Amino acid sequence: MSAATPDAYFDTIYADDDPFGYRERWYEARKRALLLASLPAKRFGRVWEIGCSNGELTAELATRCDRLLATDLSARAVALATGRTRMHAHVDVQQARHPDTWPEGRFDLIVFSEVGYYLDADTLTHMARRLTASLQGDGVLVACHWLAPFAQAPLSGGDVHRLLRRALGLQRVFGYADADIRLDGFAVDATSVAQRAGLR
Repeated sequence: MSAATPDAYFDTIYADDDPFGYRERWYEARKRALLLASLPAKRFGRVWEIGCSNGELTAELATRCDRLLATDLSARAVALATGRTRMHAHVDVQQARHPDTWPEGRFDLIVFSEVGYYLDADTLTHMARRLTASLQGDGVLVACHWLAPFAQAPLSGGDVHRLLRRALGLQRVFGYADADIRLDGFAVDATSVAQRAGLR
């Protein structure tokens, strides 16, 4: 079984402030827009973004919640995300290795984007179970991953989403897929947005 991606890979890529082109590529802007539009509530209480990178998605999530914890393995990424969100006092950016370290309490929304394929299957399975336990009863977990395989990733994006569907023990309540990405939302409560609004 393949091991998780080495830390040195992340140390190397963050020599560049925007190694994935989050600020400049339409692909990345579109992906963020899809993820944000998929969220089943206009606003959330407590949110956790895992793998915040340089904070481009973090800054947008900050406008949709009361409190936001953003974590990343890379110290450089944490510094960049901290700078990107400095105008949001309710955002806490921390360096952390998951699942070795884990935040206390439960979250209304967990965002798990472009992270899963850097883990090996056993670690991802363990992490998925802990993620479920960290959701509020009406909380939502959103996962989004690039589908094309690449050398630094032990798993493909498709592998990640198949494993999550098995290991989370949650219902898949929404999803989107094209040739490039897969986005899935998981929850205990499958009540739809229209049902919550009293429209059906």
